Amino acid sequence: MELGITTFGDRFPDPATGHLVSETQRMQDLIEEAVLADQVGLDAYLVGEHHRPDFVVSAPAVVLAAMAARTKRLRLGSAVTVLSSEDPVRVYQQYATVDLISNGRAEIIAGRGSFIESYPLFGQDLHDYDALFAEKLGLLLRVREQEHVTWQGRFRAPIDGRGVYPRSVQSPLPVWVGVGGTPASADRAGRLGLPMALAIIGGMPARFRPFVDLHQDAARRAGHGHVPVAVHSHGYVAAESRQAADEFFPSYEVAMTGIGKERGWPPMTRQAFEAMREPHGALFVGSPTQVADKILRQHEILGFDRFLLHVSVGTMPHAQVMKAIELFGTEVAPQVRKALAA
Repeated sequence: MELGITTFGDRFPDPATGHLVSETQRMQDLIEEAVLADQVGLDAYLVGEHHRPDFVVSAPAVVLAAMAARTKRLRLGSAVTVLSSEDPVRVYQQYATVDLISNGRAEIIAGRGSFIESYPLFGQDLHDYDALFAEKLGLLLRVREQEHVTWQGRFRAPIDGRGVYPRSVQSPLPVWVGVGGTPASADRAGRLGLPMALAIIGGMPARFRPFVDLHQDAARRAGHGHVPVAVHSHGYVAAESRQAADEFFPSYEVAMTGIGKERGWPPMTRQAFEAMREPHGALFVGSPTQVADKILRQHEILGFDRFLLHVSVGTMPHAQVMKAIELFGTEVAPQVRKALAA
């Protein structure tokens, strides 16, 4: 199993002081996190794309290129690239460039996004939400397979035998599909033979087993065999369980309550938070052994090939995030790998 870190570059006010870290500092923090993840032996560091003031990353390929120049073995990818409002040709070119800088460590998780700001920003109609993604995913896959592309669709000017450069080191450049809670998305990824990244940030993770089955069944029917599955969940590691909960909750509460106001969710409470920390809940917050045991327990249920821990929900102090990444790499990862090897 691969183990990695994801971030959206959250930039919320500090829950204790109200201080808002500068965009410059937040970006430097992200690069330091990736360097540390590489040093402690984690497998991947993935960066999300958002177009709103509470997240600092709107151009993940640029951020990943900076990380590529300072890391040696870490896989670097998006989580997610909002493909519906992007030009797939440019997406391929950007990530092929990251692949060249990193000597073959780049990848894309393509998705429709959990926020909608990019659609009006780039002139897309939300009524075309699914059609946009389906067409652009098809073009992205065509571009990664063919140096010279002939293509015609509904939402973009046609391409008549044009070359797309540079070409990636990896052939093909890895493309995953990000899935939140739509069965049709899991089925589509499977039919196309594409790995699926499941975002599980609430509820009972076991209820996502049908999505894994749907993805794998669709892949087998299409002749692809086993296709990898990743799980992305919120979490945090500290020396002791109560320390982890006390350090993580304040920023988590600010972020989830703030986003919840936009979506009609109830405010985040400590009681709800603690319930999600239970063995069968969606939060991976605890001591290294607790987090390792929970990853292994969820792996038995979902059978995933990669686990991605999303540490900085809200704006946590940088030193705490760095310590959590260190513990994830030096204590959680060895426990998980040893158990799976046995």
